[in-house]
Amino acid sequence: MEQSDRILEQERRRGRGALTCAPGRFERHDRVAVQDGWDIAEELTPLRTEIREERARSIINYVSSPDLPFDRSINPFRGCEHGCVYCFARPSHAYMGMSPGLDFETRLTVRRNAPEQLAKELSRPGYKVAPIAIGTNTDPYQPVERDEGVMRACLEVLADHQHPVAIVTKGAMIERDLDILAPMAEAGLVRVGISVTSLDAKLSRRMEPRCPSPQRRLQTIEQLVEAGIPVRVMASPLVPGLTDHELEQIIERAAEAGATSASYIMLRLPREVAGLWEDWLKHHYPNRFNRVMGHLRDMHGGAVYSAQWHKRMRGEGSYADLIAQRFRRVIRRLGIDAAQPALRCDLFRIPPRTGDQLDLF
Repeated sequence: MEQSDRILEQERRRGRGALTCAPGRFERHDRVAVQDGWDIAEELTPLRTEIREERARSIINYVSSPDLPFDRSINPFRGCEHGCVYCFARPSHAYMGMSPGLDFETRLTVRRNAPEQLAKELSRPGYKVAPIAIGTNTDPYQPVERDEGVMRACLEVLADHQHPVAIVTKGAMIERDLDILAPMAEAGLVRVGISVTSLDAKLSRRMEPRCPSPQRRLQTIEQLVEAGIPVRVMASPLVPGLTDHELEQIIERAAEAGATSASYIMLRLPREVAGLWEDWLKHHYPNRFNRVMGHLRDMHGGAVYSAQWHKRMRGEGSYADLIAQRFRRVIRRLGIDAAQPALRCDLFRIPPRTGDQLDLF
Protein backbone atom coordinates (compact mmCIF):
# COMPACT_ATOMS: atom_id res chain seq x y z
CA MET A 1 0.00 0.00 0.00
CA GLU A 2 1.28 3.46 -0.91
CA GLN A 3 1.91 5.67 2.11
CA SER A 4 -0.30 8.37 0.60
CA ASP A 5 -3.24 5.91 0.74
CA ARG A 6 -2.94 5.82 4.54
CA ILE A 7 -3.76 9.50 5.11
CA LEU A 8 -6.22 9.85 7.98
CA GLU A 9 -9.30 12.03 7.76
CA GLN A 10 -8.83 15.69 8.66
CA GLU A 11 -11.20 15.36 11.61
CA ARG A 12 -9.02 12.67 13.19
CA ARG A 13 -5.64 14.35 12.71
CA ARG A 14 -6.75 17.88 13.55
CA GLY A 15 -3.90 19.73 15.28
CA ARG A 16 -1.33 17.12 14.25
CA GLY A 17 1.63 17.30 11.89
CA ALA A 18 1.92 13.88 10.25
CA LEU A 19 -0.83 12.69 7.93
CA THR A 20 -0.48 8.95 8.52
CA CYS A 21 0.12 6.32 11.16
CA ALA A 22 2.19 4.06 8.93
CA PRO A 23 4.13 1.36 10.83
CA GLY A 24 7.83 1.61 11.56
CA ARG A 25 10.55 -0.22 9.70
CA PHE A 26 10.65 -3.14 12.15
CA GLU A 27 6.96 -4.07 11.95
CA ARG A 28 5.76 -7.10 9.99
CA HIS A 29 2.10 -6.09 10.07
CA ASP A 30 0.18 -2.94 9.21
CA ARG A 31 -2.90 -1.21 10.62
CA VAL A 32 -5.33 0.11 8.03
CA ALA A 33 -8.79 1.60 8.62
CA VAL A 34 -11.39 0.17 6.22
CA GLN A 35 -15.12 0.55 5.73
CA ASP A 36 -16.83 -2.43 7.38
CA GLY A 37 -19.93 -2.23 5.18
CA TRP A 38 -22.36 -1.13 7.85
CA ASP A 39 -24.35 2.00 7.08
CA ILE A 40 -24.02 3.32 10.60
CA ALA A 41 -22.54 6.78 10.82
CA GLU A 42 -19.49 6.88 13.08
CA GLU A 43 -18.19 10.05 14.63
CA LEU A 44 -14.57 10.75 13.75
CA THR A 45 -13.08 12.07 16.95
CA PRO A 46 -9.65 13.74 16.96
CA LEU A 47 -6.69 11.68 18.09
CA ARG A 48 -5.97 12.24 21.77
CA THR A 49 -2.57 12.35 23.41
CA GLU A 50 -1.78 9.20 25.40
CA ILE A 51 0.89 9.23 28.09
CA ARG A 52 2.67 6.29 29.65
CA GLU A 53 5.46 6.22 32.22
CA GLU A 54 8.91 4.73 31.82
CA ARG A 55 11.22 4.22 34.80
CA ALA A 56 14.59 5.25 33.43
CA ARG A 57 17.51 3.11 34.59
CA SER A 58 19.89 5.71 33.18
CA ILE A 59 19.15 9.24 32.05
CA ILE A 60 22.42 10.75 30.78
CA ASN A 61 22.90 9.62 27.19
CA TYR A 62 26.54 9.75 26.08
CA VAL A 63 27.18 10.38 22.40
CA SER A 64 30.33 10.30 20.28
CA SER A 65 29.17 11.93 17.05
CA PRO A 66 32.11 13.97 15.72
CA ASP A 67 29.89 16.72 14.31
CA LEU A 68 28.02 17.52 17.55
CA PRO A 69 29.23 20.17 20.04
CA PHE A 70 28.32 18.06 23.08
CA ASP A 71 29.03 14.56 24.35
CA ARG A 72 25.98 13.96 26.59
CA SER A 73 22.29 14.72 26.63
CA ILE A 74 19.05 14.18 28.55
CA ASN A 75 15.63 13.34 27.11
CA PRO A 76 12.79 13.63 29.66
CA PHE A 77 10.27 12.44 27.04
CA ARG A 78 9.96 9.98 24.17
CA GLY A 79 7.85 11.39 21.37
CA CYS A 80 6.84 15.02 21.06
CA GLU A 81 3.40 16.59 21.06
CA HIS A 82 4.63 19.60 19.09
CA GLY A 83 4.07 17.43 16.03
CA CYS A 84 6.76 18.91 13.77
CA VAL A 85 6.34 16.87 10.61
CA TYR A 86 10.03 17.16 9.72
CA CYS A 87 11.36 15.99 13.13
CA PHE A 88 14.44 13.82 12.66
CA ALA A 89 13.69 12.07 15.99
CA ARG A 90 10.54 10.40 14.67
CA PRO A 91 12.27 7.13 13.64
CA SER A 92 13.10 6.46 17.30
CA HIS A 93 9.45 5.52 17.90
CA ALA A 94 9.92 2.53 15.61
CA TYR A 95 12.16 0.93 18.23
CA MET A 96 9.13 0.75 20.55
CA GLY A 97 6.86 -0.84 17.94
CA MET A 98 5.00 2.40 17.23
CA SER A 99 4.54 4.57 14.18
CA PRO A 100 7.03 7.39 13.59
CA GLY A 101 4.02 9.22 12.15
CA LEU A 102 1.01 10.07 14.29
CA ASP A 103 2.06 7.76 17.14
CA PHE A 104 5.18 9.87 17.67
CA GLU A 105 3.10 12.94 18.49
CA THR A 106 0.14 11.24 20.23
CA ARG A 107 1.64 8.31 22.17
CA LEU A 108 4.20 9.83 24.49
CA THR A 109 6.44 8.38 27.17
CA VAL A 110 7.43 10.41 30.22
CA ARG A 111 10.38 9.59 32.45
CA ARG A 112 9.06 10.82 35.78
CA ASN A 113 12.07 9.52 37.70
CA ALA A 114 14.49 11.46 35.49
CA PRO A 115 15.38 14.06 38.19
CA GLU A 116 16.06 11.37 40.80
CA GLN A 117 18.13 9.32 38.36
CA LEU A 118 20.03 12.41 37.21
CA ALA A 119 21.03 13.25 40.79
CA LYS A 120 22.32 9.69 41.24
CA GLU A 121 24.40 9.78 38.08
CA LEU A 122 25.90 13.18 38.86
CA SER A 123 26.90 11.93 42.32
CA ARG A 124 28.72 8.83 41.12
CA PRO A 125 32.44 8.66 41.92
CA GLY A 126 34.53 9.60 38.93
CA TYR A 127 31.83 11.61 37.16
CA LYS A 128 33.55 14.17 34.91
CA VAL A 129 31.71 17.40 34.25
CA ALA A 130 30.83 18.65 30.77
CA PRO A 131 27.75 20.56 29.54
CA ILE A 132 24.60 18.48 29.29
CA ALA A 133 22.42 19.17 26.26
CA ILE A 134 18.63 19.02 26.63
CA GLY A 135 16.21 19.28 23.72
CA THR A 136 18.46 17.83 21.04
CA ASN A 137 16.02 14.96 20.36
CA THR A 138 12.53 15.85 21.61
CA ASP A 139 11.49 19.20 23.05
CA PRO A 140 11.66 19.37 26.87
CA TYR A 141 9.06 22.19 26.82
CA GLN A 142 6.40 20.41 24.79
CA PRO A 143 2.81 20.81 26.10
CA VAL A 144 2.90 17.71 28.33
CA GLU A 145 5.60 19.36 30.47
CA ARG A 146 3.01 21.79 31.81
CA ASP A 147 1.45 18.99 33.87
CA GLU A 148 4.46 16.73 34.34
CA GLY A 149 7.15 19.25 35.38
CA VAL A 150 9.96 16.78 34.66
CA MET A 151 12.14 19.36 32.89
CA ARG A 152 11.81 21.84 35.73
CA ALA A 153 12.75 19.17 38.27
CA CYS A 154 15.82 18.24 36.20
CA LEU A 155 16.86 21.90 36.12
CA GLU A 156 16.55 22.05 39.89
CA VAL A 157 18.96 19.11 40.15
CA LEU A 158 21.42 20.73 37.75
CA ALA A 159 21.21 24.03 39.64
CA ASP A 160 21.84 22.28 42.97
CA HIS A 161 24.94 20.66 41.47
CA GLN A 162 25.98 23.88 39.68
CA HIS A 163 26.20 21.82 36.49
CA PRO A 164 26.38 23.47 33.03
CA VAL A 165 23.47 22.89 30.64
CA ALA A 166 22.60 23.88 27.06
CA ILE A 167 18.89 23.89 26.20
CA VAL A 168 17.23 23.80 22.77
CA THR A 169 13.49 24.44 22.47
CA LYS A 170 10.62 25.94 20.52
CA GLY A 171 8.49 26.16 23.66
CA ALA A 172 7.58 29.43 25.33
CA MET A 173 7.07 27.43 28.54
CA ILE A 174 10.78 27.91 29.22
CA GLU A 175 9.79 31.32 30.60
CA ARG A 176 8.23 29.50 33.56
CA ASP A 177 11.71 28.45 34.68
CA LEU A 178 13.40 31.85 34.58
CA ASP A 179 13.71 31.75 38.36
CA ILE A 180 16.10 28.80 37.97
CA LEU A 181 17.74 29.75 34.68
CA ALA A 182 18.59 33.38 35.47
CA PRO A 183 20.85 32.60 38.49
CA MET A 184 22.48 29.77 36.51
CA ALA A 185 23.14 32.14 33.62
CA GLU A 186 24.68 34.70 35.98
CA ALA A 187 27.12 31.98 37.07
CA GLY A 188 27.88 31.03 33.43
CA LEU A 189 26.08 27.70 33.64
CA VAL A 190 23.37 27.92 30.97
CA ARG A 191 22.67 28.99 27.43
CA VAL A 192 19.56 28.51 25.30
CA GLY A 193 18.86 27.93 21.62
CA ILE A 194 15.44 28.96 20.30
CA SER A 195 14.40 27.37 17.01
CA VAL A 196 12.55 29.61 14.55
CA THR A 197 11.69 27.69 11.40
CA SER A 198 9.64 30.33 9.59
CA LEU A 199 8.14 33.76 10.24
CA ASP A 200 5.05 32.76 8.26
CA ALA A 201 2.47 31.86 10.94
CA LYS A 202 0.32 29.83 8.53
CA LEU A 203 3.24 27.77 7.26
CA SER A 204 4.53 27.28 10.79
CA ARG A 205 1.14 26.03 11.99
CA ARG A 206 1.07 23.44 9.22
CA MET A 207 4.64 22.21 9.76
CA GLU A 208 4.72 22.35 13.58
CA PRO A 209 1.07 22.49 14.66
CA ARG A 210 1.43 22.59 18.44
CA CYS A 211 4.43 24.88 18.70
CA PRO A 212 4.19 28.53 19.74
CA SER A 213 3.80 30.94 16.83
CA PRO A 214 6.94 32.51 15.33
CA GLN A 215 6.11 35.85 16.95
CA ARG A 216 5.70 34.16 20.34
CA ARG A 217 9.11 32.55 19.99
CA LEU A 218 10.67 35.95 19.28
CA GLN A 219 9.01 37.22 22.45
CA THR A 220 10.53 34.29 24.33
CA ILE A 221 13.98 35.34 23.10
CA GLU A 222 13.30 38.83 24.48
CA GLN A 223 12.23 37.43 27.85
CA LEU A 224 15.28 35.20 28.15
CA VAL A 225 17.69 37.96 27.16
CA GLU A 226 16.06 40.38 29.59
CA ALA A 227 16.70 37.79 32.33
CA GLY A 228 20.41 37.69 31.41
CA ILE A 229 20.35 34.34 29.59
CA PRO A 230 22.47 34.09 26.42
CA VAL A 231 20.30 33.04 23.46
CA ARG A 232 21.18 31.59 20.07
CA VAL A 233 18.60 31.71 17.31
CA MET A 234 18.42 28.50 15.30
CA ALA A 235 17.03 28.81 11.78
CA SER A 236 16.37 25.10 11.82
CA PRO A 237 15.44 23.26 9.86
CA LEU A 238 15.87 25.42 6.79
CA VAL A 239 13.69 23.97 4.03
CA PRO A 240 15.07 24.51 0.51
CA GLY A 241 12.49 25.98 -1.81
CA LEU A 242 10.02 26.63 1.02
CA THR A 243 11.61 28.61 3.88
CA ASP A 244 15.16 29.26 2.64
CA HIS A 245 14.24 32.76 1.45
CA GLU A 246 13.53 33.69 5.08
CA LEU A 247 17.02 32.94 6.38
CA GLU A 248 18.19 36.55 6.70
CA GLN A 249 14.90 37.84 8.04
CA ILE A 250 14.68 35.16 10.73
CA ILE A 251 18.16 36.01 12.01
CA GLU A 252 17.54 39.75 11.77
CA ARG A 253 14.32 39.54 13.79
CA ALA A 254 15.96 37.34 16.41
CA ALA A 255 18.93 39.71 16.69
CA GLU A 256 16.50 42.59 17.24
CA ALA A 257 14.97 40.51 20.06
CA GLY A 258 18.42 40.13 21.64
CA ALA A 259 19.90 36.89 20.30
CA THR A 260 23.69 37.12 20.33
CA SER A 261 24.52 34.16 18.12
CA ALA A 262 22.92 32.13 15.35
CA SER A 263 23.03 28.78 13.59
CA TYR A 264 21.17 26.86 10.91
CA ILE A 265 20.61 23.25 9.91
CA MET A 266 19.16 22.09 6.61
CA LEU A 267 16.10 19.84 6.52
CA ARG A 268 17.05 16.25 7.41
CA LEU A 269 14.95 13.28 6.30
CA PRO A 270 16.30 10.10 7.91
CA ARG A 271 14.48 6.78 7.52
CA GLU A 272 10.67 7.09 7.90
CA VAL A 273 10.78 10.90 8.00
CA ALA A 274 11.31 11.03 4.24
CA GLY A 275 7.93 9.44 3.46
CA LEU A 276 6.12 11.48 6.11
CA TRP A 277 7.60 14.69 4.75
CA GLU A 278 6.82 13.86 1.11
CA ASP A 279 3.18 13.11 1.96
CA TRP A 280 2.91 16.38 3.88
CA LEU A 281 4.54 18.41 1.10
CA LYS A 282 2.35 16.90 -1.64
CA HIS A 283 -0.75 17.54 0.47
CA HIS A 284 -0.04 21.15 1.49
CA TYR A 285 2.35 22.51 -1.17
CA PRO A 286 2.17 20.28 -4.26
CA ASN A 287 3.53 23.02 -6.51
CA ARG A 288 6.72 23.17 -4.40
CA PHE A 289 7.33 19.43 -4.27
CA ASN A 290 9.76 19.09 -7.18
CA ARG A 291 11.72 22.18 -6.18
CA VAL A 292 12.13 21.18 -2.53
CA MET A 293 13.00 17.55 -3.20
CA GLY A 294 15.25 18.49 -6.11
CA HIS A 295 17.37 20.74 -3.89
CA LEU A 296 17.62 18.04 -1.24
CA ARG A 297 18.83 15.49 -3.76
CA ASP A 298 21.36 17.97 -5.13
CA MET A 299 22.78 18.38 -1.63
CA HIS A 300 22.99 14.64 -0.88
CA GLY A 301 24.39 13.07 -4.03
CA GLY A 302 21.02 12.17 -5.54
CA ALA A 303 19.43 10.87 -2.32
CA VAL A 304 16.95 12.81 -0.22
CA TYR A 305 19.26 12.44 2.77
CA SER A 306 22.75 11.32 3.66
CA ALA A 307 23.86 10.59 7.22
CA GLN A 308 27.53 11.26 6.50
CA TRP A 309 29.32 13.03 9.34
CA HIS A 310 29.87 16.78 8.88
CA LYS A 311 27.61 16.80 5.81
CA ARG A 312 24.27 15.51 7.13
CA MET A 313 23.25 18.87 8.64
CA ARG A 314 24.36 21.20 5.84
CA GLY A 315 24.63 19.10 2.70
CA GLU A 316 27.16 19.87 -0.02
CA GLY A 317 27.26 21.30 -3.52
CA SER A 318 26.46 24.68 -5.03
CA TYR A 319 23.12 25.20 -3.31
CA ALA A 320 24.50 24.27 0.12
CA ASP A 321 27.46 26.60 -0.46
CA LEU A 322 25.12 29.47 -1.38
CA ILE A 323 23.12 29.05 1.84
CA ALA A 324 26.34 28.93 3.88
CA GLN A 325 27.55 32.15 2.24
CA ARG A 326 24.26 33.91 2.93
CA PHE A 327 24.38 32.79 6.55
CA ARG A 328 27.95 33.98 7.12
CA ARG A 329 27.17 37.31 5.51
CA VAL A 330 24.12 38.08 7.64
CA ILE A 331 25.70 37.14 10.98
CA ARG A 332 28.75 39.27 10.17
CA ARG A 333 26.55 42.20 9.23
CA LEU A 334 24.57 41.91 12.45
CA GLY A 335 27.66 41.39 14.61
CA ILE A 336 26.54 38.03 15.99
CA ASP A 337 29.25 35.91 14.38
CA ALA A 338 31.29 35.32 17.55
CA ALA A 339 31.13 31.97 19.27
CA GLN A 340 29.19 31.80 22.51
CA PRO A 341 31.33 31.79 25.68
CA ALA A 342 32.07 28.33 27.02
CA LEU A 343 29.94 27.20 29.93
CA ARG A 344 31.71 26.89 33.26
CA CYS A 345 32.52 23.42 34.54
CA ASP A 346 34.62 24.43 37.56
CA LEU A 347 31.66 25.19 39.87
CA PHE A 348 30.35 21.63 40.00
CA ARG A 349 29.61 20.25 43.45
CA ILE A 350 27.66 17.42 44.99
CA PRO A 351 25.15 19.02 47.37
CA PRO A 352 24.87 17.54 50.88
CA ARG A 353 22.00 15.14 51.44
CA THR A 354 20.01 14.46 54.57
CA GLY A 355 22.12 12.28 56.88
CA ASP A 356 25.48 13.12 55.26
CA GLN A 357 28.46 13.61 57.58
CA LEU A 358 29.39 17.31 57.45
CA ASP A 359 32.99 18.46 57.06
CA LEU A 360 34.40 19.80 60.35
CA PHE A 361 36.84 22.16 58.65
